[in-house]
Amino acid sequence: QTIAELLAQELGASPVHVQNVIDLLDQGNTFFIARYRKELHGSMDDTALRKLETGSPICGIWNSGGRGEV
Repeated sequence: QTIAELLAQELGASPVHVQNVIDLLDQGNTFFIARYRKELHGSMDDTALRKLETGSPICGIWNSGGRGEV
């Protein structure tokens, strides 16, 4: 499984939407920019977006540079 798939399971979101948010954050966009790009993240709420930015243990793997497959 990819990290995006694991995060999607944890957040109850689509893996495509999770990957889109990861890409936005990776490109240097802030949480606030990602929040308003609803066409990319679907219906993810602020809590889910924050978790992708900094929150969960799996997200910590992502934020520490552990990209790709797990």
